[in-house]
Amino acid sequence: MKQVEWQKEVEERKEQLIADTQKLLAIRSVLEEDEEGTPEAPFGQGIQEALEFMLDMGAKDGFSVKNVDNFAAHIEMGQGEEIVGILCHLDVVPEGDGWTSDPYAAEIRDGKIFARGAIDDKGPTMTAYYAMKIIKELNLPLSKRVRMILGTDEETQWRCVEHYFKKEEMPVLGFAPDADFPIIYAEKGIWDLHLTQELQDSEAEAELDVLEFSSGRRLNMVPDYAVAKVQVQEAEELKDDFHLFLQKHELKGRAKEGADSLVLEIEGVSAHGAEPNNGVNAGLYLSAFFAGKKLPKQAKNYFAFLHDHFFGDSRGRKLGLEFTDEITGDLTINVGTMKYTKEKGGKAGLNFRYPVTYEYERGSGVLEAAAKEHGFLLSTVTHNPSHHVEESSFLIQTLKKVYEEETGEEAKLLAIGGGTYARSLKQGIAFGPLFPGKEERAHQFDEFIEIEDMLKAAVIYAKAIYELAK
Repeated sequence: MKQVEWQKEVEERKEQLIADTQKLLAIRSVLEEDEEGTPEAPFGQGIQEALEFMLDMGAKDGFSVKNVDNFAAHIEMGQGEEIVGILCHLDVVPEGDGWTSDPYAAEIRDGKIFARGAIDDKGPTMTAYYAMKIIKELNLPLSKRVRMILGTDEETQWRCVEHYFKKEEMPVLGFAPDADFPIIYAEKGIWDLHLTQELQDSEAEAELDVLEFSSGRRLNMVPDYAVAKVQVQEAEELKDDFHLFLQKHELKGRAKEGADSLVLEIEGVSAHGAEPNNGVNAGLYLSAFFAGKKLPKQAKNYFAFLHDHFFGDSRGRKLGLEFTDEITGDLTINVGTMKYTKEKGGKAGLNFRYPVTYEYERGSGVLEAAAKEHGFLLSTVTHNPSHHVEESSFLIQTLKKVYEEETGEEAKLLAIGGGTYARSLKQGIAFGPLFPGKEERAHQFDEFIEIEDMLKAAVIYAKAIYELAK
């Protein structure tokens, strides 16, 4: 068979790849958590529109497509008993604040496409789709089916793939284009949970009373904004204290007079919950401000709990949960959502990520005991155990070979705190599209993907898919 010039094939489709990526990025595919889903759109209209966009494209390009109850779908080519899976997702996290351009305009500046989902995961999804398209259009012989599985709920509860794999075959191996190059062979366990404060007896009004407090949109995002409405006898004194607090911690914020209350706001910096230290948690800072004040018992206990156990500590040290291993690094805890009202008490949502050698049952017991001791009930939202594929596997050896041939660089094995759909497969790894040393802005404002890196990734993906399935 004639040698395939993968780079030439990608270059010929460059403009079309960019245009289709922009069209997909223009769809606001964010889960609307406060809306009831319908059978026609279980996770909202935006996500459904993105799913149908990909299926329509796949059908027009001659792939076999299947929509599995609008929870997930696949685009497939080839023949054979076994399946090579390409696991992607079309949902994105909320856009947040601070963008230079409209998060869904998919503007091109300095050789980059800027949009929510550009790197996580709609840009990589389209890149992998074009890799499949090249193989199909060249009519290359395959001994396995190649199936792109499109998820719609990856950023929250993974209900999409859970539903999908109840009805569809499990690929024997595959990769998720949803992280970093060279090869991610290990992923931390991810435990999302809520801590809900038990209500306590009301008491006489204090000098300072927190009526409402909220921060954060998602458990896997560092909150970039926090706001509280308070009643206080000495408003000017509290405003002065608050401004000093902001100065001390080099934060942006403001205190505004309301009709019958004072509103306090803090601006933080959003980041992916897998590494909370990359962001500035606005909610924990505002909690720290309140923790030093004389408050009614319910509020005092809530803010003291957040401050004493999580403020300035994303590694679980204050809870006695600190742990690290050589494969996946540190245990991390992101306090992603916080809410308190005078009537209902407080709640906090945690994104807990633990190394592959960590004893999850022991750690979860320690956290539950600490929560109970301070008047909080723990409830699990989702739990995905850690994931690890052996270096000697056919999957990893094949991808190593392809990556090294195409880049001339060593394909080092990496471990991450992020969770990808790769962990759905026993033989699944995360593979690109972010190249070593490149800035990552997933879950942050001004998220982008570099066009040249997209093209390089498309070459690697096309060759890798062919080598896995030929």
